[in-house]
Amino acid sequence: MITYIEKLKLIEWRTKIQDSKVLQKLISVHKEYETDWWDEITESERHEIELGLKDFEEEKTVDHAEVRKFYEKYL
Repeated sequence: MITYIEKLKLIEWRTKIQDSKVLQKLISVHKEYETDWWDEITESERHEIELGLKDFEEEKTVDHAEVRKFYEKYL
């Protein structure tokens, strides 16, 4: 298992790399493992997020303070 210190050493090493071929290889490896959270959630979750954004655009939202006041008795 990689420790926090080893991760820091790896970051430091990457900042000192001068060889463009090594940098390009690291970039290609990074892209292989890079994922977008949007692609990892379900269709149902995406739909709910889109509905929330639509409500926000149409100003159909409730202020946080109002929600907190309502639910305070349950907390």
